[in-house]
Amino acid sequence: MPFPSDTAPDTEVFDLIDREVERQCTGLQLIASENFTSPAVMRAVGSALTNKYAEGYPGKRYYGGNAIVDDIESIAIERVKALFGADHANVQPHSGANANMCAYQAVLDAGDTVLGLSLDHGGHLTHGSPVNASGKLYHFVAYKVTPGDERVDMDQVRDLALEHRPKLIVAGTTSYPRRLEPEAFKAIADEVGALFMFDAAHIAGLIAGGAHPNPVPYADIVTFTTHKTLRGPRGGCILSTAQHAAAIDKAVFPGWQGGPLEHVIAGKAVAFHEAAQPSFRDYAQQIVRNASALADALVQRGFRLVSGGTDIHLMVVDLRPFDADLTGKEAQTVLDVAGITLNKNSIPDDPRSPFVTSGVRIGTPSVTTQGMKEPEMVRIAELISRALRHRTDAAELAAVKADVASLCAAFPAY
Repeated sequence: MPFPSDTAPDTEVFDLIDREVERQCTGLQLIASENFTSPAVMRAVGSALTNKYAEGYPGKRYYGGNAIVDDIESIAIERVKALFGADHANVQPHSGANANMCAYQAVLDAGDTVLGLSLDHGGHLTHGSPVNASGKLYHFVAYKVTPGDERVDMDQVRDLALEHRPKLIVAGTTSYPRRLEPEAFKAIADEVGALFMFDAAHIAGLIAGGAHPNPVPYADIVTFTTHKTLRGPRGGCILSTAQHAAAIDKAVFPGWQGGPLEHVIAGKAVAFHEAAQPSFRDYAQQIVRNASALADALVQRGFRLVSGGTDIHLMVVDLRPFDADLTGKEAQTVLDVAGITLNKNSIPDDPRSPFVTSGVRIGTPSVTTQGMKEPEMVRIAELISRALRHRTDAAELAAVKADVASLCAAFPAY
């Protein structure tokens, strides 16, 4: 019997997909947690592997017919272990959030104390936000950036660890533009007898490409997403020492998830292979260089950067020195009209609500994938400034959008 789409193509959905491809390729994609993944990764994710149910792990499945997906998942596991130098890997988490919750379940009991970066100072929802399951199941104590330099103060982290004696210390961020040195966190964890987990969701690609210190030699557990700087499919991964391997696997399945997405795991395997190539190191280094160049160019145009700059792939921009009346919410909306996609973001101790914000977050992974370099970052800063200065002028915003499209045409994503 033919599939319905063979006789009645779903033009409504596929026309929208075509429009989304056009949006991505004709506008500047500056959301720090997004990237363009490769055609090879998309081919794997769109493959017949989506048809296969594979609860369990390679060699230990609850369904038949898994010999081939066992091989694929095993390849993904071995590739990511080699990429990061890990004892153990679980490639089944559907997302970074799932990876974090699985890691917690593996080593914590409900109510245990955990130290993590506050959400409003650059941490993630799963680092103990009270509206998230992490904050409901465990007792999180938050460390924050300092009021002066807006950086994590390791003396403060140590003081909190000595006071609260957490069972686990979490390092990792979602909108903190500086490096977190894993060795310093490990020293504090050892001093108070805590386990150490590093959430590398944003910087996994930088680590793989040698543009950020590798936390694997120091951490008991490392979690990350396979998209963002790693440039793979949307998904998560957990690395751990051999000591925690069995507990990690049990927490993922059957603890938090059922059947794994083997088509996505195949995409992860492809992405791990791509990240192991010498060219990926050049790519990771260029992401950081581009972020630094864009940050400098924005400062020259009157913006203030949280912590004064960036060490990684992203920056958080305080809009108030540029225009005291401009909110992150309005900036995001205006820039969308101009073909520039980014997200509103709270700044440390933001006087505005998280739904309005005084800042925006900007990242360079996607434009670096397109092949843009430092000169283009200066041009992007000018386009952002121009759009925001003329945000009530529809004609000028249309002109900026045309200039954005022209820039992107010179650096096609696909």
